[in-house]
Amino acid sequence: MNRTLSSFLIPATASFLSGCNAGQPDVFERLSSGNAQIVDMTHALSADMPFWPNPNGNPFRHDTLRAHPDGAPMMAAYATPEHHGTHLDAPIHGGPGQASVDQLTASELFGPAVVIDVREHVAANPDYQLSAEDLRAWEAAHGAIPNGAIVLLRSGWDDRWTTSARYQNVDARGVMHFPGFSEDAARYLMNERRINGIGTDTPSVDHGPSRDFPVHGIVNGGGKYHLENVANVGRLPATGAFLIVAPIKIAGGSGGQVRIFGVLPE
Repeated sequence: MNRTLSSFLIPATASFLSGCNAGQPDVFERLSSGNAQIVDMTHALSADMPFWPNPNGNPFRHDTLRAHPDGAPMMAAYATPEHHGTHLDAPIHGGPGQASVDQLTASELFGPAVVIDVREHVAANPDYQLSAEDLRAWEAAHGAIPNGAIVLLRSGWDDRWTTSARYQNVDARGVMHFPGFSEDAARYLMNERRINGIGTDTPSVDHGPSRDFPVHGIVNGGGKYHLENVANVGRLPATGAFLIVAPIKIAGGSGGQVRIFGVLPE
């Protein structure tokens, strides 16, 4: 494992595990052994990446302020919306009086990964919404969703990332089409389980045609966060992996870009 990454992950994870019951006591052992498998679950920001459709095009800007002789930036400035690329929706994004991104605690940003695979449903219906029944079926196969879990939708949509038009999947009326969580799934996770957050490999936790974004209201409005445009969800097993979520810490921010690491079981 990279020494710099190790120097951050090991003490941070050890501190987290010592302070709460994560249900993953072997995570520190995996990291401290130096042999942990770490998956980067973050898409790189760039001027040609997919973006939420708008008439002004991709809002990301990256300008070189000072360059090396070969033209590579020695120093640069960038500008981007909070909710762009692989990012975190802080609770305040979906409900008044909720926490901003800088107010999320360290313990909320670590947790066991639960991966729900809906690719077969999505192949037949790109607007598929993960149901509470899908969650119950997952639990019948793998056990109850653990406390502190971060529940990830695996739809296979991130395979489209390199082609913006396919990722946005906008129809002739300007409506996007991609899968997401359903209202009943969101309510099940919020009312019946003690999760830290949810995430998806699509542009939004609400499916593409949504206009009122009910999942945002239920999950963000209930004090939990979302991860959107997550990469490499398919590299995680259904259960047994652990997530480390590291969002940019913007004072009062409704969200922001996030680096997500998956720690895989041996």
